[in-house]
Amino acid sequence: MGKIEWAMWANEQALASGLILLTGGIVGVAGQFRGWQFAAYAVAAGVFVCLLEYPRSKRSKGTSVERPGQQCFTVCVKAFGPLTKNYYVRAFLHAALCVPGGFMLATVLGCVCLGIASIIYLVAAIRGEHWEPILPRKEIRKPVAESIKNPPQNPPPRPPVEVRRKRVDDLEGAAYDNPISVTQNE
Repeated sequence: MGKIEWAMWANEQALASGLILLTGGIVGVAGQFRGWQFAAYAVAAGVFVCLLEYPRSKRSKGTSVERPGQQCFTVCVKAFGPLTKNYYVRAFLHAALCVPGGFMLATVLGCVCLGIASIIYLVAAIRGEHWEPILPRKEIRKPVAESIKNPPQNPPPRPPVEVRRKRVDDLEGAAYDNPISVTQNE
């Protein structure tokens, strides 16, 4: 069996939990619930987690599919260097960010999800994984074959070249000669 890439799962979990935390924070602030200051914190924490987790990491094997518009976020995340590349730092950062969300009902689900993402990041860090940016690949274009440059002139089906009709001014020369003899069965 193949090796599980825990960081990929942690990234998806953390991004989803950031969105859940953001949504719960918006509900808490809009509803002016008791302790709405925790909800305002959850809005800021949710936005921060979403910005941190939006760029996917390059996979160790196989293809790495980047998210739409990931390049600009990748530059920002890459600028912080070892703080964002190290999954131990991410695990403890997410664990610290999720604690204040537990004090309000609207943000508890986001808090729990972010705690789970923190545990998954810790497992990824213990297994030696780290964040690598997906760099844009230079597309190498293969030279176009000669047959593709010049498309066929006749519509299909095409008879063999030696059997094709030749354009001749007189009708007798332009007549098609069938190579198979046709006779009536009587």
